[in-house]
Amino acid sequence: PLLDGTVSNLHQTPLARNILAASMLVSMAAGCGNTEEQTDAPAAEASGTTADAAAESGAADTDGEEVTIKLFSNLPDRKNGQGLVEQTIIDQYMSENPNVNIEVEALDEESYKTKFKAYAMDGMPDVVSIWGQPSFLDEVLDAGVLAELNESDYSDYGFVSGSLEGFKKDGKLYGLPRNTDIMVFYYNEKMFDDNGWEVPQTYDDLLALSDQINAAGIVPVAMDGGDGWVLACYMQDLMVRIAQTPAGTISDAIANGDFSDPLFSEATQLLADTASAGVFQTGFDSQDYGTAQNLFTNGQAAMFYMGSWETSMALNEDIPEEVRDNIRAFVMPAVADGKGTATDLAAWNGGGYAVSADSKVKDEAIKFLNYMYQPDQLSKLGWEFGVGLSAQDQTDYLTGEETRLQMQIMDLLNNATNISGTPINDCGSSNFKTTIETEIQSLANGTESTDDFLSALGNACK
Repeated sequence: PLLDGTVSNLHQTPLARNILAASMLVSMAAGCGNTEEQTDAPAAEASGTTADAAAESGAADTDGEEVTIKLFSNLPDRKNGQGLVEQTIIDQYMSENPNVNIEVEALDEESYKTKFKAYAMDGMPDVVSIWGQPSFLDEVLDAGVLAELNESDYSDYGFVSGSLEGFKKDGKLYGLPRNTDIMVFYYNEKMFDDNGWEVPQTYDDLLALSDQINAAGIVPVAMDGGDGWVLACYMQDLMVRIAQTPAGTISDAIANGDFSDPLFSEATQLLADTASAGVFQTGFDSQDYGTAQNLFTNGQAAMFYMGSWETSMALNEDIPEEVRDNIRAFVMPAVADGKGTATDLAAWNGGGYAVSADSKVKDEAIKFLNYMYQPDQLSKLGWEFGVGLSAQDQTDYLTGEETRLQMQIMDLLNNATNISGTPINDCGSSNFKTTIETEIQSLANGTESTDDFLSALGNACK
């Protein structure tokens, strides 16, 4: 973690302006377009709790009564990255409120989403991780399992303009966003320099570079293909490079169950060709997040395709220093004849938190949620721990001791001219999400054709 500190004339620095550039993300909320008229969500009873002085100070209004808050999280690593940020806040809150005990259940993302569905039927924990994306949130809100929050409570919390929109339905707020996510290729700069490799500017450059890396006995790109969402994000990234602004085309395709637009066939064929060219590791389609990341952090892979939330790798002392200190990032290279450029990003507001509508300690759970989102908590700690970009303004928390990787990610956002919004796999129903994330693995490993893949997507929308 970086030490607390300030920089003189902070608001005048280029890096401060980089963070302020996050206001561009207002467009993210419209990433999928409106595929159909939304049905009314069952009204969850508002708690009436406000982010008052008690929440700001962390003081729980419990009059000494013992309170247990159950938190269900998708961050199983409690020693690094966002899991460390979350646990640090929990420990601090319990220290300031000795009568409050917070019990954490943390699972990896796919296991989390499976158990979340079970909890939705049997009773939710008090505070839960959520995603402000239609494929996840629409059905959750239809089930009425999340408590409505008072949006005015968060007017001074520094949320980036538009970042709350994905967590609303019918104008009501049901959760708070934690991140601003950008998909990037992380790469080992020292390995590149030692071998005379250059960061690819075009997709053809990437394919040629991968041939060189393979010839050196190293994996070009470590890919978490065991989780179909990563491959879907890669497809989204390619569509941004091909069409620049694919959101409307994606929205229409899902609404009509018709993926015949050439955008989809070009992106999916390019993904399949990339995999068959050996850009990813052998068996990538069955290897999970941790396996792919370890290939990169152990120096067995030159690159790792993942989101900006992994910026904390540059501060993770479990990663060998010669790798940790040399992690850099670049965005998807330009595709031949594509409209998208290096300043068009596959980015969106990602995960966040909500409170159960049926929580027996709802008031206390909301107080804890409000405490988490006090600007000097999630946002400040997230920046200091190097976990990427917050959904809140982080300008006041620059220290002058940021890693080069942190500054690089911020520069990517600062230079962005277009933001993609929600990835394709999260733009439809849960059935569409399951279909695309399953079928894309078969597409990538060569066992399914582009035509069959796109046909399956269309059928999943009907």
